[in-house]
Amino acid sequence: MSSVEDCEMAPSERKPVRRSAWSVVALIAVPLILLGLAGAWLIAADPLRVFSTSAPPVEKLTVERMILDDDGIHLKVRAGGSEPMVVAQVQVDDAYWRFTQTPGGQLPRLSSAWLHVPYPWVEGDAHVVKLVTNTGATFEHEIEVAVATPRGVAGGLRTQAILGFFVGILPVAIGLMFFPLLQRLRSEELRFVLALTCGLLVFLLADMLEDAFEQALRAAPAFQGPVMVVLVAGVSSLGLIALGRRRGAPRGLALATFIALGIGLHNFGEGLAIGAALAAGAASLGAFLVLGFTVHNVTEGIGIAAPLAGHRPSVMTFAGLALLAGAPAILGIWLGSYAIAPQWAALALAIGAGAILQVLFEVGAYTLRGKEGRGAAKVGVALDRYALSGLLFGIAFMYVTALAIKI
Repeated sequence: MSSVEDCEMAPSERKPVRRSAWSVVALIAVPLILLGLAGAWLIAADPLRVFSTSAPPVEKLTVERMILDDDGIHLKVRAGGSEPMVVAQVQVDDAYWRFTQTPGGQLPRLSSAWLHVPYPWVEGDAHVVKLVTNTGATFEHEIEVAVATPRGVAGGLRTQAILGFFVGILPVAIGLMFFPLLQRLRSEELRFVLALTCGLLVFLLADMLEDAFEQALRAAPAFQGPVMVVLVAGVSSLGLIALGRRRGAPRGLALATFIALGIGLHNFGEGLAIGAALAAGAASLGAFLVLGFTVHNVTEGIGIAAPLAGHRPSVMTFAGLALLAGAPAILGIWLGSYAIAPQWAALALAIGAGAILQVLFEVGAYTLRGKEGRGAAKVGVALDRYALSGLLFGIAFMYVTALAIKI
């Protein structure tokens, strides 16, 4: 057979070409060697030096964390410029203050250091910190409301855990208590609840992506936060879909577990926001606001219980689902209170967005399949007034209740 005919053959019909191990190594090594030689020449010859000017290098400095205590203001900064940076001066409210740096010296690209400024900040007041580099570049950080950063003492952690219980675990448990009612619903009414779950997930996905991009923009530019959020969300979603479909499309307890996992990751992000608000003093989490969180999250428990209709789960199963969906709120509040770095918060939120996207895909597919598990034949039935009204009601309920609790 001629070489032309070989090229026209389908890939599945082509005979595998046997190659020795050395030939495979050569096929990989030759392009890499050429790339290395090109890079070495570029560095040695430096053909771009003719475009160089006397202008100072581009500098980027990001404040990742802030701690206020009796010793003053402590800032964790990260360098993001093309050249090493030196923080030469610190201004607080337009006055120069002495400071110490740990570790000292220059800040190479993507390295971090703590700046300790013994400034007598005033609780409840606003302060502006300006960081001046040795090239004269300035970077400003605003403290909107100065409050002491919470310490990891048992009393504070216990209070935050109680808050996380009311925000995460309690509303999910209350929603799961609607399970006996779901058992009595007709097929079209159950379709309404499943579509309501999809509406809930649509809102949670949009909310989590918003929070992820907000954290990504606060991170050092070198981390390419928005790109990281999109890539991590997509990869985690596809990975969870592949994992969940190893033995076919999930249904029943498996689908409920995936829903609880996705909601749990969202509640983790919600906890991060609450913890950050507590640490910054930007929000007063009174009893009314906590009650608003509870009402807002009740539908999450209903969404978890919907795929279990027709089954007989044990009480321990419901307890496990409530903990999986609600307990991450406690962890989020703890981490948020002690100022987790924005790039790590964005990464966690992106993973959560991917998990919710996977759950939305599976719940939507489950709703279209119907209880009997048929596909295209059930699509027309599934997309009726019950499903559409449930979807719209789920989105509207989550949006309206979020108006009272958005931090």
